[in-house]
Amino acid sequence: MISVDLLKSPPPLQQTVLVLAFISEAALIAQIPVCSNPSARVGFESLETDVKRANNLVEKYKHRSRIYLLVKCRNIVKEVIELLSRADAARDYEEIKKQYNQRVQAIQRYDTSEEYIPPLKAFICCIKGTVMVEPVSLCTGTTCERAAITDWLDSGERTDPETKEVLEDTKWRSNLPLRQSIEEWRELNYCLKIRSSKAKLVSGVDMSMLEALSQMQDLMGENSINKDWIAIEGLTNIIISILRTSHNRDVKRKILITLKDIVDGHARNKEEVVESRGWDCIIGCLGRDSSISKAAIELLYELLQDRSGWNVSVCKKLSEQCSTIIFLVTLLKGPVKESAEIAEIVLMKLFDIDEENISRAAKAGWYKPLIDRIVQGPENSRIEMVSTLVNMEFCNSNLKLLGEEGIIPPLLEMASGSFKSKELSLSALVQLSSCHANKELIAASGGVNLILKLMFSPQVRSIIVAKCYEVLEKFTSDEDGAKFFVDENGCQLELEPIVTNLIELQQKPNLSYNVRRPALHTLHGICKFDAGLVKQAVLTANAISLVLPLLDNTESVIREIAINLLFLFSQHEPEGVVEYLLKPRRLEALVGFLENDDKGDVQMAAAGLLANLPKSERSLTMKLIELGGHTAIINILRTGNMKAKENALSALFRFTDPTNLESQCMLVEGGAYPLLVNFLRSSSVTAKARAAALIGNLSTSSQRLTVVSKPSGCWCFKASHGPVCPAHGGICSVTSTFCLLEAKALPDLVRLLSGEVYETSIEAIQTLSTLVLESSPQRGANVLHEAGAINPILETLNWGADSLREEALGLLEKVFMPKEMVEMYGSTARLRLASLTSRNIHEDGRHRRKAAKVMSLLERYSKSSTSILPSLHA
Repeated sequence: MISVDLLKSPPPLQQTVLVLAFISEAALIAQIPVCSNPSARVGFESLETDVKRANNLVEKYKHRSRIYLLVKCRNIVKEVIELLSRADAARDYEEIKKQYNQRVQAIQRYDTSEEYIPPLKAFICCIKGTVMVEPVSLCTGTTCERAAITDWLDSGERTDPETKEVLEDTKWRSNLPLRQSIEEWRELNYCLKIRSSKAKLVSGVDMSMLEALSQMQDLMGENSINKDWIAIEGLTNIIISILRTSHNRDVKRKILITLKDIVDGHARNKEEVVESRGWDCIIGCLGRDSSISKAAIELLYELLQDRSGWNVSVCKKLSEQCSTIIFLVTLLKGPVKESAEIAEIVLMKLFDIDEENISRAAKAGWYKPLIDRIVQGPENSRIEMVSTLVNMEFCNSNLKLLGEEGIIPPLLEMASGSFKSKELSLSALVQLSSCHANKELIAASGGVNLILKLMFSPQVRSIIVAKCYEVLEKFTSDEDGAKFFVDENGCQLELEPIVTNLIELQQKPNLSYNVRRPALHTLHGICKFDAGLVKQAVLTANAISLVLPLLDNTESVIREIAINLLFLFSQHEPEGVVEYLLKPRRLEALVGFLENDDKGDVQMAAAGLLANLPKSERSLTMKLIELGGHTAIINILRTGNMKAKENALSALFRFTDPTNLESQCMLVEGGAYPLLVNFLRSSSVTAKARAAALIGNLSTSSQRLTVVSKPSGCWCFKASHGPVCPAHGGICSVTSTFCLLEAKALPDLVRLLSGEVYETSIEAIQTLSTLVLESSPQRGANVLHEAGAINPILETLNWGADSLREEALGLLEKVFMPKEMVEMYGSTARLRLASLTSRNIHEDGRHRRKAAKVMSLLERYSKSSTSILPSLHA
């Protein structure tokens, strides 16, 4: 070792001694002989330059510690040692190449078809019968394998194994000439096999190429010198060329495995492969099937290694390939465990080489390194990773995975940082909030409170405010509404001030679209969540007057959100909406929303808004008819979603008002009646109930229209001839009298009674009641009897609510006025009515009185009557 006292020597001597001593010490460690004459050794011509560098370093760092100087000089020595090692390798390679060429010259006399030279008898061990590796001679002149004769003598034998003579001397000596001859024989056979392999490879025949590759693997397994000779003969370049062009999976796989053997522990061969055209092809093989990709990743890993570990320059070259990260991530997620493990090791190294590779891996679907860097990395690294995250697209499962991996807390922490940090972290939270599970994680981490504080802070820039609103918009985008508006302890936040602020925000005329849109969406989501907040907003925050002008906004999205909000608000203050809509061009806009088949939610809201407006506003109804509003609503019944259809049905009530025959005519002529009947058959409970009620409204006008014999009333009546309607006693049709029998609605109305559903049953009974007139109940009662409706009506007295029973009793009171109906259903009716008339005196007396009245009708006729029902047409 070098003493630190040398540093006390005069500078010139000090430097020279240090460098030369380090060279000698390093050479000793590396087992490299150091010649006394540097100029006689390749690479020593740079020694003088390195001494000068050492002199300069000593001068530059003379004020530093001696140990520091020692380290600096030692680094120079490492470079010198590397230079000497390369020089040695170059010299050795030239010797190996020369030796190979000599052997190739020697096999020229053998036919090209020959692959093997038989051994001479002298090469065969007389004990083992195999070619010797380390031949030794006995005193008798017999030659044996060293290990074999040692075992022979150790077993107690004292005779010559070949001649059987007694050995006077059991000592032996190495037979170096024979050993050299055997080595030459082996090397000649190596060359023959290499020549044969080359011929098979260039043949283009898959089976021959596979044989050649196996032969090359065997050669390298026998002697590592064949790695050099195979490369010298050009076989490496040949198989790389085949790798690029072959379509045979087995050939490709075998080439990759053979290349791994060629480069394993061999720096020159590695360099040759990396710099060849095969580099790209090897990387491309990472994306092939599992057997090929496994061989490719194992070869690639070997190419990335040098004597000291990772070869940084090759790693950088790999990092520059666009497809590398994608292939490696695919292997990482693949089914082959060994490939996945190597792929992860390589990826982690590439992340050290270039941090951008972390982003590339995330884009390829491996998020953990990116998440780890966001969670634990420095500020600039976190910003870069979040920027990558923001520019990526994720499916819901991957968003959930990001949340589970712990990305949300650091993002919320970044939201309290610099402007750039705020903007990127909030953008990422917007993406993450698309996933239901992440909303819960953000809320549990106190994220909603943090975002609200940022949003309403006066000093925050508008772009940050817009991002905050986008996050809250995501929070209220589904049926959860304001469910996740909680603090970190899970306690519900006060929503009223939030709603008030959101409404007041709409007063700003210059409010940017990027703020107004998510703010309105958030307001709508919260209001859907809490009906009480809607009423509060309407009554105290003057919400309708602030939202109505937004129907004139230039942005269609704003107008659509506004109509959704007005639908909610109009349930509490419809008058202000009517006044606004009757102004010029406003009602046209509403009809436009009804006609928007591409936006089901907009149609639903527009129809719902119209349904909430007072039915007494006849001028509004007629104006809608003029603008084709009723046609748009009928079209919704055909094509809209179920919620839109339900609201459209509700909106139609203003057009079926029995006092406005003109609007009823327009509706029926527009094709509404068959649609209403279809709703009775298959739709939601709400839609069935509303359709039944609408049919009831139209049926209320049927009797009045039937008695008109000439077209002197409603302009749409037309004279017609046909059978007399059993319910109305005249000539009926769907379009002229709105007759529900002609519309084939009666069976479906009766069927609703059998479902034992309150909402549909009460509307069905009210509609059926329109068929039974108090002045002439016989026709209607007979129609209900023929349709099988009376028993289901009686059944409602058993299971129905009070209001349903009351409607049923009112209908039965008319049905049992004819004696024939009493005779048919009297006994059944008495059983149903008995329970109602015997109720506790403290219960609803009105039902008891109605039930008693129906019972009195039953008792009015003789129980013994057995008359057959006559024709009851009046």
